[in-house]
Amino acid sequence: MEKAYERLLRYVVVDTRSDDESETVPSSKKQFVLAEMLVNELKALGIADAHVDENCYVMGTLKGNVPNAPTIGLIAHVDTSPDFNADAVKPIMHKNYDGKDIVLNAEKGIVMDTKNFPELLNYKGLDLITTDGTTLLGADDKAGIAEIMTVIETLINNPEMPHGDIKIGFTPDEEVGRGADFFNVEKFGADFAYTLDGGEIGELEYENFNAASVKVIIKGRNIHPGNAKNKMINSLLIAHEFVTMMPAYETPATTEGYEGFYHLTDMSGDIEETKFAMIIRDHDMEKFQNRKAYAMKVAEYLKNKYNEAVIEIEIKDSYYNMKEKVEPVIEIVNIAKEAMELVGVTPLVKAIRGGTDGSRLSYMGLPCPNIFTGGHNFHGRFEYIPTQSMDAAVKVVLKMLELHATRA
Repeated sequence: MEKAYERLLRYVVVDTRSDDESETVPSSKKQFVLAEMLVNELKALGIADAHVDENCYVMGTLKGNVPNAPTIGLIAHVDTSPDFNADAVKPIMHKNYDGKDIVLNAEKGIVMDTKNFPELLNYKGLDLITTDGTTLLGADDKAGIAEIMTVIETLINNPEMPHGDIKIGFTPDEEVGRGADFFNVEKFGADFAYTLDGGEIGELEYENFNAASVKVIIKGRNIHPGNAKNKMINSLLIAHEFVTMMPAYETPATTEGYEGFYHLTDMSGDIEETKFAMIIRDHDMEKFQNRKAYAMKVAEYLKNKYNEAVIEIEIKDSYYNMKEKVEPVIEIVNIAKEAMELVGVTPLVKAIRGGTDGSRLSYMGLPCPNIFTGGHNFHGRFEYIPTQSMDAAVKVVLKMLELHATRA
């Protein structure tokens, strides 16, 4: 039987980078390549109803062997982040990691060092998968996919293992906040689900940020600098002023835990017109609303200050904290925690400083906590995952399915 990490090595070479500038569904057609590959693999395993729809959602069902057991969904996403290059991913296996700095690319001088990434030392003696430093790896979330596929094959090959019906779901566009846009919860047919989209071994999450996106367009007036006095309106400077009015101590680089932030993600322009984008995040709903109101207030202030400039601002909510929807069925979190303990994994119950498809699915009627995949440093060149953490994720899910079934 193919191991989870072996599947991951196959999946990461398929470029499934989503596109946050696209309005299509999925945002990039290349996501279909992996989706169709997964459908073929599921059918080869005996999942007769496996299919991918026109929006790139993969679904299938493994029938259970325990009457009255709950129907449980296992969900991961096929796309990788648009934040970093994903073209021609070259995964590298580092067997029996020696605890030293890892040279990813000697030619380009790319080194993942233990000074900046001290958690590497936790994995001394284990086998790590990295890239060559020129791309992300894509373990977010192809590791989750690989682990779910391994769980399914394990159950098929071991029919004595107890479980209820399992609904398999692979979504597109999670990384651009649209992974649940066309997810048909009723068609999926699960009582609840788990996303496998977390980080280090042991992570178990049922809280996440409330999230919004901000897009700002500033239109100025370009005049020859030699006679621009009282005439030029430099949109670049106004954009700079807007950004500097965001609290400097409330950025991703200066916050942790339950602290929210403003995050400038993109900026381009010239004197005549400047566009930039931010994201707003906070676990607390009242603080989240206040952050959005502050961004609007800044825009209004600058409109009044530069009354001949045109300042357009659009704020859209992306997802909300799933805690409100998961707490009423907290037993599904407790069983996942117990499953970890039973297979020797120390649970790390924490709030997600981000979101998953489960964030929105929980509000669509499908409570959906999040479980670790084992990866670190997602969305960049220093992404890595220990193969043993992937094996542990498979064991946790198998034990979790067993506990749900035997307590039905």
